[in-house]
Amino acid sequence: MSRGRFETGSGPSQRMLRVGELVRHALAEILARGEVLDEVIANHVVTVPEVRMSPDLRIATCYVMPLGGKDEKAVVAALERNRRFLRGEIARRINLKFAPDIRFRLDESFDEAAHIDRLLRSEKVQRDVAAPRSDVDDEA
Repeated sequence: MSRGRFETGSGPSQRMLRVGELVRHALAEILARGEVLDEVIANHVVTVPEVRMSPDLRIATCYVMPLGGKDEKAVVAALERNRRFLRGEIARRINLKFAPDIRFRLDESFDEAAHIDRLLRSEKVQRDVAAPRSDVDDEA
């Protein structure tokens, strides 16, 4: 009996991660070569930092970000318009039983990282880091 099928909260399986990377590489190659005939996509360099697969490998959620962060919504809308073409190209490049349905989401991890960086550089945090800790000195 398969262990991973009924477990909850265990994270993605090795197969989901591997297929996600295959889809990510194929999509990045298609976008880098300019194979999508769309003016919005042609005018932007689009990065694909992550692709998450559903457990049954039928849905690929692709997180994308235009380089420089400009026209994010327009780029995601253009990718959605060309979803059928991209699905067919990905199906030709990777060998799966079913071509996954592709969904595009804006990657917000860069914004989250910038926010955390701003917090760590704030005066309050810097003051707390620079303050001597007397409780550590007493234990030694």
